[in-house]
Amino acid sequence: MSYLLHIDSSSLGEASVSRQVAQSFRQAWSGEVVHRDLAAAPVPHLSGAGITARAIERARHTPEQAEAAKVQDELIEEFLGAGAYLFSVPMYNLTMPSVFKAWLDQIVVDGRTFSHSGQSPAAGRPAVLISARGGGYGPGAPREGYDYVVPVLEAILGHDDLLGLDVTTVIPELTMVPHAPALKSLLPMHEASMARAHERAQELAVDIAAA
Repeated sequence: MSYLLHIDSSSLGEASVSRQVAQSFRQAWSGEVVHRDLAAAPVPHLSGAGITARAIERARHTPEQAEAAKVQDELIEEFLGAGAYLFSVPMYNLTMPSVFKAWLDQIVVDGRTFSHSGQSPAAGRPAVLISARGGGYGPGAPREGYDYVVPVLEAILGHDDLLGLDVTTVIPELTMVPHAPALKSLLPMHEASMARAHERAQELAVDIAAA
């Protein structure tokens, strides 16, 4: 297997639960890693030049299109060069951090990373999505149905008509409980969620590396 591409997107640095669980994965991973920290070094949001450059032959690019295409080329080559993926993407205001959306917009390109008439070049490659959130959004939770991170990313990353990765999701939740005295009754649930997430991340790293 070629390298693991690890994309981080939390703004909290070492305090980020998504990053902490991702580190449990990394500690159990035995292969090469290429790490891109989008919070520390954001990629540009997709511009008009970036969109139009995709449909124009390179010899006719304006300077702006050429620069935008260069950014896309770097990110796409890095993405396609990986044999496995680790995405740490927390929930911010019910959805993904804008830096991760910007990265997706740069690499999801028809004819390069996906096709309307066939499989993605990355189809079937293993991917782990780690998405921490301050509350609970699963069945029976007061905010059930308000998760606009995991369903969207599982579709973009995993749908056969898009990137086609084999996505496994790990969700450490209730991360705000230790910081909110009014929620102290939920502390055992939070601790159990954290333990499960770290254990599952380690298991996945071993299984994927051994495949």
